[in-house]
Amino acid sequence: MSDLSIRSLSKAFGGVRAVNEVSFEVKRGEFLAMIGPNGAGKSTCFNMINGQLAPDSGSIWFEEKNLTGLVPRDIWRLGVGRTFQVTATFGSMTVAENVQMALISHAGETFRLWKPAASRHRERALDLLHQVGMHEAADRPSRELAYGDVKRIELAIALANDPRLLLMDEPTAGMAPRERNDLIALVKRLVVERGISVLFTEHSMDVVFAFADRIIVLARGKLIADGNAKSIRDNPQVREVYFGTGKTFARAGAAT
Repeated sequence: MSDLSIRSLSKAFGGVRAVNEVSFEVKRGEFLAMIGPNGAGKSTCFNMINGQLAPDSGSIWFEEKNLTGLVPRDIWRLGVGRTFQVTATFGSMTVAENVQMALISHAGETFRLWKPAASRHRERALDLLHQVGMHEAADRPSRELAYGDVKRIELAIALANDPRLLLMDEPTAGMAPRERNDLIALVKRLVVERGISVLFTEHSMDVVFAFADRIIVLARGKLIADGNAKSIRDNPQVREVYFGTGKTFARAGAAT
């Protein structure tokens, strides 16, 4: 059964077709990686799914609901979480307060704060922080945290609306190899426990081959391959279009 179904999605900017008739599905509980070279259309496709861009044609379905044309907030309220390549926490707030604000928004209480926000949903926020290994930093300002720890806070925020689908845009961008593998291992453990489906974009091939259940490859706006790590690693078109000679690609996939 599919949680997310992308059907013939297209988007052009001027005369450039950034995404051209792309179709794929994310199955329930699946950890799906979307990869491709720079300019392949990954970000455009991702931003259409999340509602930041409107497609020129095609449709986006989540649990039999048509998301096409909805704004990000409406999509979030339907159970789709999102993390961003650039961290987006409030540095002046404590770690717990950042998560509490997400919980307040999810509960529809943003305009009904008749008591201080710091007292609302704190126990739930602490529970989410415990799940991502950041509960001991709950009362520290977010601006004091290391970059990798901020990424963990973002994960807690993304889980605040109890998502059934999680969209992750370059979740390990800017992180050292050990940090990024630790973060993705944490994400995969949490989503498996919760039965959450995940679609993520990623440039680190070690992360993709180690953790993705399935991989789709975009090039010049089109989907050129869809399969498991071995089939993607051995695909001659992927080697040529995405990696040139394929030597770097072969090394990245050798550990799988």
